[in-house]
Amino acid sequence: MFAEAIGGWVTNSLALIADAGHMLTDVAALGLTLGAIWFGARPATARKTFGYYRLEILAAFVNGIVLVLLSIAVIYEGVIRWQAPPDVHGLQMTVIAVGGLLVNIVAAKLLHSGHKHDLNMRGAWLHVMGDLLGTVTAIVAGVLIVTLGWLWADPLCSVLISMIIIFGAWRLIVDSVNVLLEGTPAHINLAAVEETILETAGVGGVHDLHVWTISSGIEALSAHISHDESVAHSDLLAAVREKLHDRFGLDHLTIQMETMDLEAEAVYVCETGTKCFEPSAKRF
Repeated sequence: MFAEAIGGWVTNSLALIADAGHMLTDVAALGLTLGAIWFGARPATARKTFGYYRLEILAAFVNGIVLVLLSIAVIYEGVIRWQAPPDVHGLQMTVIAVGGLLVNIVAAKLLHSGHKHDLNMRGAWLHVMGDLLGTVTAIVAGVLIVTLGWLWADPLCSVLISMIIIFGAWRLIVDSVNVLLEGTPAHINLAAVEETILETAGVGGVHDLHVWTISSGIEALSAHISHDESVAHSDLLAAVREKLHDRFGLDHLTIQMETMDLEAEAVYVCETGTKCFEPSAKRF
């Protein structure tokens, strides 16, 4: 980061300065990632019954926002420089960018294994990948300046890499917000989950079905399942759990079992409105 910041100032390269600024946010982002992982490992308490898993999602969300804001600032500066390209020392710029590329390749390789299944790690990986692509574009811009004298290549490459970063960061923000709003995970079809429960022998109906993400890789489900009185609760519950685990990987389940006559009574209670609890003493 310091090498690119000083090199960008000496060579007057926006691409290097932008990449150094991006690396500065990486220091904060990686620190935030590590802090969220450490804090998220703390055990659950009576006041935080799910523990601190959601800190990981908050860290991912903040990382995404920072990436977008930084990229917009670089695009703004790139447009200004495009109108009046300043002199840039292309050779020195290229040498410094190659050094940055080697460092970022190592960092990206270290983070690659965990970025697909963990939003927080994906945020850190996106920061590093943004740096890696930034150094590549800086190298391209330096070569074009040295060989062809195209001074506008520096701001152009800065804008291009910023747009790539925004694209990746936007997906990170959308995924994080979906988790925070307890939306259905993208890889789970809620209709298919309902159909799987209904096709289980003995199930008469399902309602109040919800599937959401607690943290990356931890999905939860809650539902009310009605069944005939002749079916044992424990047997039916075991069958439903096995199907949900095998087909959707769902293990954190909260299922309320109800007999068919109680479900019919509940419908009657909802429709009567003014006599909500009188006919339902048995249920409530």
